Amino acid sequence: MNRMTRKGSLKKFVGLALTAVMGVSLLAGCGSSDNKSSEGGAAGDGKRVTLKVELFDRGNTPSPYTITNSYITKMIQEKFGDPNNIDVQFVPVQRSEEVTKLNVLMASASDVPDVVFVYDSTVFYRYAQQGGLTDVGDLINQHGPNLKKFLGEDTLKFGQLEGKQFAIPGKRAITGRYSSYIRQDWLDKLGMPAPKTTDELYTTLKAFKEKDPAKLGSKNIPMGFALAPAQYETLIYSFIKPVSGDKTYGQRYELPLHEGFKESMQFLNKLYNEGLISKDFSLDKDKTQLNKDIQNGNVGFWSEDADAMFGKEATMDLMRKNVSDGKVLPLDAYTNPNADNKHIKSRYGSNGLFIMIPKSSERAVEAVKYLDWMASDNNLMDIISGVKGENYDLVDGIPVAKEDVAQDAADRFYNANDFAIISNGKNIGDQATNEKAWILGYPKNNQELLKQSLEIANTDTVGPIIFDKPIAAEMKYGTTLNDKLDVIIVKSAMAKPADFDAVFDKEMADYMSLGGNDLKKELEEALQSMGGK
Repeated sequence: MNRMTRKGSLKKFVGLALTAVMGVSLLAGCGSSDNKSSEGGAAGDGKRVTLKVELFDRGNTPSPYTITNSYITKMIQEKFGDPNNIDVQFVPVQRSEEVTKLNVLMASASDVPDVVFVYDSTVFYRYAQQGGLTDVGDLINQHGPNLKKFLGEDTLKFGQLEGKQFAIPGKRAITGRYSSYIRQDWLDKLGMPAPKTTDELYTTLKAFKEKDPAKLGSKNIPMGFALAPAQYETLIYSFIKPVSGDKTYGQRYELPLHEGFKESMQFLNKLYNEGLISKDFSLDKDKTQLNKDIQNGNVGFWSEDADAMFGKEATMDLMRKNVSDGKVLPLDAYTNPNADNKHIKSRYGSNGLFIMIPKSSERAVEAVKYLDWMASDNNLMDIISGVKGENYDLVDGIPVAKEDVAQDAADRFYNANDFAIISNGKNIGDQATNEKAWILGYPKNNQELLKQSLEIANTDTVGPIIFDKPIAAEMKYGTTLNDKLDVIIVKSAMAKPADFDAVFDKEMADYMSLGGNDLKKELEEALQSMGGK
């Protein structure tokens, strides 16, 4: 679910390459395209035209298909292309090199697809600021009524820059993000209730360590922890004060700018020095060791992405195999003293991909019509879910994947989500309906746990503030400050208690000198200009 995290290497490339590549080439390719973008060949003279659409290539296409010649490409051509006199041509871009390849394509007015997309907001803002994107506001009003209704104004705002609609954001089906979990069997052996506050959680963790209910000895880990967002964000959010109502700054490297951040690090320091969390968490950025420890039954409490453990043969199933009496309870224990002791946690913004039409495109009308078609009737469901009776059955109006689906039927839709660019996840209604559909897509033995997990993930959430202009300091310092956040977390945790203040203050001073001061000033000014909203 956590699609918002960007690789540092991509941002470094953006910082080095976009100025050189886009500063000249994109602007040079923008010249006389305005009228072409607003008219479109097919709409104007009836001639058959070609619409080029970017498509992620993950290198996993099953035989007999190719990435550009598959069941879905043929379906889109038949249902959208042919009736509109358009040849839909998909342009593959390796998923692992999406920004690098897109930069090259955007620098060429002749090679760039008519529909491109990126997850990274900083890349979108740079393209828009350099004049490389079509303002699609009027086009959506004219040719995208179904698209506009599907996305809604809140999601569309993510694609706006200074009042102009330079991107069409995909809509996220589920905004709940994190939940926490505890070993119910450990509590039962100790005769303890499930903790409901941070203080009660600390008391429970101390009991797990001292009384070792599973008799694990040196393998006993009261609280599983990794240097990964699902673990440290849940802890940090339970201390920081949101900036404005139920919203706060959207980038995780901005967490140190919040009131309460120091207190969160002090609590982490306490847990580490008392031996209550994973000893080598700093070496576990991909959560490999944490997952092994959970699967082997060695962990009493942990936090995770709301759905991460519940797939077939995933962590929860493996833990049951390894620990016959192991029972897990989704738990909302962290309470925030800076927010009326609510169970504060982050939620995703309502946006997914940033879908863009390059300024050099002559097919802007057709591009918007294509996205509008996707948002119309059952077209999105046909792309994502497949064929009724072969790929899915309807359960209370919700498409549920068949457990015994034939391999050839499954292969038809192996990359369905990469075509459904207007939707991040299975959007079939409101969030409650989307969540029900999501739950029904998991093994039956895990559905109730996932339901409880989502309820926690949706409780007392704080979302990202949508600024009406890009934050320049984010683009300038983001990569450096993101790396620095890891350093602050590790050094704050591992400092001797008597040295904590000195260590934390030194690392924060370094953070501020590396761009934190400029970032803090710009964020506060941007918030003030919006009336503090």
